[in-house]
Amino acid sequence: MSRKRALVTGGSGAIGAAICERLAADGLSVVVHAFRHHESAEQAAAKIVAHGGHASVATFDITDAAGTRRTLESLLADGPFQAVVNNAGIHDDAPMAGMTADQWHRVIDVSLNAFFNVTQPLLLPMIGTRWGRIVSISSLTGVTGNRGQTNYAAAKAGLHGASKSLAIELASRGVTVNVVAPGLIESAAVRQAFKTEQIETMVPMKRVGRPEEVAALVSFLLSEEAGYITGQIIGINGGMV
Repeated sequence: MSRKRALVTGGSGAIGAAICERLAADGLSVVVHAFRHHESAEQAAAKIVAHGGHASVATFDITDAAGTRRTLESLLADGPFQAVVNNAGIHDDAPMAGMTADQWHRVIDVSLNAFFNVTQPLLLPMIGTRWGRIVSISSLTGVTGNRGQTNYAAAKAGLHGASKSLAIELASRGVTVNVVAPGLIESAAVRQAFKTEQIETMVPMKRVGRPEEVAALVSFLLSEEAGYITGQIIGINGGMV
């Protein structure tokens, strides 16, 4: 029996790499996507292979619609993807009164437009298998809003609406579409931005989450057991909301 194929965008970061490792451990053949961090993606794939899993790397700019489509068509020559994790995203924070148009558009391009660029070309081959799982990684900011992140919140909230609508379109085709919205997750950026006492005040569980905890949730949503869960925005935030 052939392995299901999974594409994970932004697979070189902390959360992305954890997701890739977990999905490979689940028995999926994982394509680790990267753009500017090709070497990190290669390391993530090599770690998976060293542990007996199946992984390869694809490097392309997900904000380039035509280039993304060409790359995906090439990847589809090896068979459909039945699992897609839209994990890539950036933030470029500023109060909106001082935000540049470039800051607005760049965040929207990576965090929202790329959802279409990556997911749309994969849909018909996935539908043809009558089984599929699409999970996008959002943020607590997309649910609650956050000072200095109007661009990021807009992108993530847009992702929520797009996912809910796509879930309805695909519900009868055996394909589920869900969103995972993390709060504060362990990373160099979070360690730099927040002191321990701030985290203990902000988070009821008084700690940040681990990338592996996000990966475990994604793993479940991609599983056979999660076949009746679709169109949901699922928080993983230690009780912040």
